[in-house]
Amino acid sequence: MKEEALDTHHKALKINLDTRWYGTLAEIGAGQEVVRWFFRVGGAAGTVAKSISAYDMTVSDAIYGSGDRYVSRTRVQAMLDREFSLNLERLEDKRGDTTAFFAFADTVVARSFKGGNECHGWMGVKFQSRPRDEPSQILIHVRMLDAEASLQQEALGVVGVNLLFGAFFLHHEPELLVESLLDKLTTGRIEIDVIEFRGIEFRSVDNRLISLKLVQLGLSGAAMFGPNREVLQPSEILYKKAVLVERGSFRPPTHVNFDMLHCALEKFTADPDVAGKPVLPIFELTMRNLLAGGSEVDRRDFLARADLLAACGMTVLISDYFEYYRLAAYISWRTKERIGIVMGAPSLTELFDERYYTQLPGGILESFGRLFKYNLKLYVYPLKNPDSTLTTVENLEVAPELKKLYGYLADRGSFVGLDNFKPEYLPIFSRDVLRKIAVGDESWVEMVPPEVAALIRERRFFGWKG
Repeated sequence: MKEEALDTHHKALKINLDTRWYGTLAEIGAGQEVVRWFFRVGGAAGTVAKSISAYDMTVSDAIYGSGDRYVSRTRVQAMLDREFSLNLERLEDKRGDTTAFFAFADTVVARSFKGGNECHGWMGVKFQSRPRDEPSQILIHVRMLDAEASLQQEALGVVGVNLLFGAFFLHHEPELLVESLLDKLTTGRIEIDVIEFRGIEFRSVDNRLISLKLVQLGLSGAAMFGPNREVLQPSEILYKKAVLVERGSFRPPTHVNFDMLHCALEKFTADPDVAGKPVLPIFELTMRNLLAGGSEVDRRDFLARADLLAACGMTVLISDYFEYYRLAAYISWRTKERIGIVMGAPSLTELFDERYYTQLPGGILESFGRLFKYNLKLYVYPLKNPDSTLTTVENLEVAPELKKLYGYLADRGSFVGLDNFKPEYLPIFSRDVLRKIAVGDESWVEMVPPEVAALIRERRFFGWKG
């Protein structure tokens, strides 16, 4: 039977019948849903050295160390490290020459009896790909979308088997491994918004590309990573923070991109509902922008933009939410604090183009209802026109039939004009920087932050030849 045709039963059986891997499965929260598959299909004695489920918090702390949160990256990491080291300590002398050891762990909160809680969990596997090898590791964060706890538990068991099968048999093809995680499931049942590869088998893997793959495949609507290139779990990063997000191509990021953000931050933090609270500024790239009309993302181009934003200390969000109301919904689900979106005047004009809302039964009215129900505000940066006049929120033109709608939103304070801009930055556009780089005009250096210019030169991004 071909590997791509294997169902969960046959995946678990194939692992059980392979004498190379032997280890521990530790599960907290939703039951022993993953190890149950290995016991069910038969032959588990060849795979399972130990299964453990430390439900009681005091018991769990005694085994893995105390912590503030039990469904967290730190807890699943403690579980993996503890169980993997115990396997080596207890079994390596006896069977280390012929056995590749592993530890699987998950810590999950499924739907409670009363309902209403977030249903999610961390899951991971730490494993040797061959006997006495250095360990490699895969961590994922899952959100369970089924309405019933029993269905969530079932889905969790399937994902766990898929993860173990992928680690053992597909670790040499990380992208194929990612694609296999939802075998026999759908994105309507499980969302995977974080995946992280580490260790010797994945030393050449860039986790930002893997995060991008999650969004491309529809396994998650968005992925996030920080200035140090680390993959971030959005719910943890956005929790209890006011969020200011700027969408753009950032190809490359210019002075005007950062002036937009700084101007908006000044206004945003002065808002009484935001003052004194932690604020997270984010630069967002949409999949539509990254695809640029094609069917495949240019990975070198994507990493260039990601590295340039990281060099400037920015948190980056990759999303499949072209419509602003979907982006707002994604963020508002993860924080109850104020949300602001930064955009240029041309983007605000596009926002009032009814062609973008034909898929909504309520058209443009429904889109604005969804967007502004979160008490969200748009921070609008002016556009300098060829005649040197400025297009701002005060004089922006929309279709005649939409002027009253525009006036209503303006009167309720939905638009905040950014009048604290630096005039010398207004003529700067990323496309002009790229054109100057292409023809060897070094004046582009004055159009971008010093960190951006230095990295473009160092790594010869965007065809820079020097």
